[in-house]
Amino acid sequence: MRKRRRVIPAGGRRAGAAAAAMILGGAGVLLGMSAGSAQAAEVSYATHCVPPAGIDPVDGTTKVEITAPATAHVGDTVDVVWKFTQAASKNPDIIDLPANSVQPSGTLKAGGAQTADIAMLGPRENPAIPKGGAMTLSDMKGTLKLTTAGEVTLTPGAYTVNAFGTDTKCAPTVTVPTSATIDVTAGDGSSSSTSPTPTDSTSASESASESASESASSSPSDSVSASSSDGTGSGQTDFTGKEVSVPYACKTPIGDKSATSPVQINAKKDGGSYDLTVQFNGSVMDSPADIPANSVSPSMEVVLGGADKGTVHVEGPTNSAAIKSGDPIEIPDLTGTYKPGASGTSTLAPGVLTVKALGTTTTCTPTKSEVSLTLDTTEQASGASGSTSSSSGGTSTSGGLAETGSDSHGGLKALGLVSGTAILLGVAVFTFLPGRRRLR
Repeated sequence: MRKRRRVIPAGGRRAGAAAAAMILGGAGVLLGMSAGSAQAAEVSYATHCVPPAGIDPVDGTTKVEITAPATAHVGDTVDVVWKFTQAASKNPDIIDLPANSVQPSGTLKAGGAQTADIAMLGPRENPAIPKGGAMTLSDMKGTLKLTTAGEVTLTPGAYTVNAFGTDTKCAPTVTVPTSATIDVTAGDGSSSSTSPTPTDSTSASESASESASESASSSPSDSVSASSSDGTGSGQTDFTGKEVSVPYACKTPIGDKSATSPVQINAKKDGGSYDLTVQFNGSVMDSPADIPANSVSPSMEVVLGGADKGTVHVEGPTNSAAIKSGDPIEIPDLTGTYKPGASGTSTLAPGVLTVKALGTTTTCTPTKSEVSLTLDTTEQASGASGSTSSSSGGTSTSGGLAETGSDSHGGLKALGLVSGTAILLGVAVFTFLPGRRRLR
């Protein structure tokens, strides 16, 4: 006797598939809502952006997605990620921005059970952006130590876009909606750290810098800093400083100029002393003139503070090859040795910068200084405290000139239009637009 086959109508098969999908979907929802899982939500808000002098302000819309843990405990330090899905302003129709020349920083507001300003920083990573093109900004990261049980809300605030040593400051003009909420419960979570969904961004704790100002007109050095290396920890020998934006007043052979440069001081412990490396973290610009080999010599006096006093001389090599007008130019690492003259917590900040080129000297003095590195030091005989400690420069072989101190895109545009002459080097010594890559 033949078995009768059961025929299921097509509609029944579709219904069964839908039921299975609902079951799987329900499981996915449960997994997605498990304790501590990351959450993200996009918000958009009207924003007023103030570019460097000479460029008109811009009113636009910022779209941001904040990723943070859904749940955490009091005492936890949680990671948060700020992702730009749209920046409020575009690249002005002045200059093409090369790859890895733009860096965002900002302030994320914590509210509700706990209030705090969270310093956010993104790496200097971007595709090449043409004149008039949409700004593509890297993800910013920051951390928050939770201190109070309850709902902690996260709301994006002001941010700064740094390119070529100049800042475009963007601030909300409306009340910004909350983008994420962390449900914080009581408990001892002091040793734990809850992270959001991994991204390709560099952590803010890897190389932290100042956050954006609360308003479009405030100075970047007044911002809240993210964490920095502090020289503590048993057996630690390498210390990475935070990148700080240093405004300089420069005395050049043909007049006074101003410039802002991102500077980072790193150290490597060698016995009781420290080998210092000062980096100008920025992007490559083209040379405004033909520059012969071995004609440019940069140096700096690193300022000591805290327990120690005095300065440490660091210097870089001259440019090893001639640089033709229109070719990329770099500034090398400046190196020297710091011998502590006091025991305690000592700070290191960028100081006076000197550049000699073709018989001319340009001296740039910080108008506002900020600590890049903090070290726990032990006094050494004939150390630096109260005096000047100097050392010969390092052996870096990278080229050594950056362009002049203009704090506006308009100035940069004008510089590019001027033909190269020897006297131009007096102005072209420092725009602080080097091409050194950030240490990772």
